Amino acid sequence: MAKIDLTLQADRRARAIQRARERNIIIPTYAQMKDPTLIPANVKEELASIGLWDLHPRNLFRITWHNEPVPSGGGFGGVNYIELPPELTGVPARIIALVGKWFPTGAHKVGAAFSCLVPRLVTGQFDPTTQKAVWPSTGNYCRGGAYDSALLGCDSIAILPEGMSKERFDWLAKIAGETIKTPGSESNVKEIFDKCWELRASGEDLMIFNQFEEFGNYLWHYEVTGHAMEEVLQAVMGPRDRYRGMTSATGSAGTIASGDYMKQVFPDSKIVASEALQCPTLLENGFGSHRIEGIGDKHVPWIHNVKNTDMVVAIDDNAVVNLARLFNEPAGQAYLVEQGVPQALVSQLDLLGFSGISNVLTAIKTAKYYEMGENDIVLTILTDSMELYQSRLEEMHAEHGEYTERDAAADFARWLQGQDTDNMLELRYPDRRRVHNLKYFTWVEQQGKTYEEIQDQWYDPDYFTDVQAQVAEIDTLIEEFNAEVGIA
Repeated sequence: MAKIDLTLQADRRARAIQRARERNIIIPTYAQMKDPTLIPANVKEELASIGLWDLHPRNLFRITWHNEPVPSGGGFGGVNYIELPPELTGVPARIIALVGKWFPTGAHKVGAAFSCLVPRLVTGQFDPTTQKAVWPSTGNYCRGGAYDSALLGCDSIAILPEGMSKERFDWLAKIAGETIKTPGSESNVKEIFDKCWELRASGEDLMIFNQFEEFGNYLWHYEVTGHAMEEVLQAVMGPRDRYRGMTSATGSAGTIASGDYMKQVFPDSKIVASEALQCPTLLENGFGSHRIEGIGDKHVPWIHNVKNTDMVVAIDDNAVVNLARLFNEPAGQAYLVEQGVPQALVSQLDLLGFSGISNVLTAIKTAKYYEMGENDIVLTILTDSMELYQSRLEEMHAEHGEYTERDAAADFARWLQGQDTDNMLELRYPDRRRVHNLKYFTWVEQQGKTYEEIQDQWYDPDYFTDVQAQVAEIDTLIEEFNAEVGIA
């Protein structure tokens, strides 16, 4: 059974309520994260004087795609998104990307962390007065978890590979109770899981919120990101336009769950999963290492609804790191303007972090594969921004020297206009089953799942829809918890 456990534990819940009361915490519902017009007026008044990244409990209400795009004091509006024109993408299709920068911590992963923590908190399964919260991650998720933990005043342990960007570690040093660096970089997820087993055996009172298997991660993106995508479409679609699908790196398989929602609304739409060409796990059961930070690999996440995935695309990490320079170096930006890309759009390209660039390239390849025209819309996600990768730009500048107009011309021609339909696989039923079967080696052999569970996940038609149906029940639990806290 995939359902999130909502069993109440009264004593621990009472302590969690007292901690929330002491820390001045009100917990937003999924309904409020989807639609901030439901947020109480007094909360909005408080937010007018609070910075987006401030460690303030009211910033829980900023776990939404609707934040005003300002660093401090912002209210709420429409979903933050940008549309990338053909002059940049090289395809006539409309490629539209939701912007993740305007969340607390600068990345949408704070929502996934919230959704893993809150069901355990409001039921009393997690006791913030006695337990440590452990956040295994390849980057942004553990930052979101450490942020949520700090608001609750509970100890946290952030786990991430030692090769991740300097900005992540600098921020965690100020917020997380403890940061554990595991060997390797983006591709070394098993080492993170191994550290979790080591912590379990330590005898400490802790709870591990593993985003790769926590259905709270899946549910937040299905419910909140999925509805945000639908809202964007309602804003941009003309009478002749057609929504064709969404693209996302698989990562922890949270973000891609928004495609499950969109496919229920638009049954003919596609869900396109992407990964690094240097580590083609889904594409060809492959392995390796790469530089597209934040997407995780060499395994299939437990919460990935593989049966609902239509295509796999592998993106060369050389494209990502070179386009990061094209989009952010002065010579690159000037060249893009010369090629007809609007200056207003060029000035916003820093909204694309490494995984965001990869997601956009996946959308371009998808548009070319399906020969999409000017009335076809593809949605994708910018999970974070280049604000979290400035050290990478400095490293590339030190290694390769000044970025010139000649470099910009080469990168534009090769990595944007030159994208083709190689390293793509449209998944037949047996292909989806093959990818699903890869879960066995991680989750059954290593992580304690059972043969019956992995079979249920493939054959039970209600496996994922049962999770999707839990939103109203969790919202009721949140409302009851808030009522007993007594602050709202």
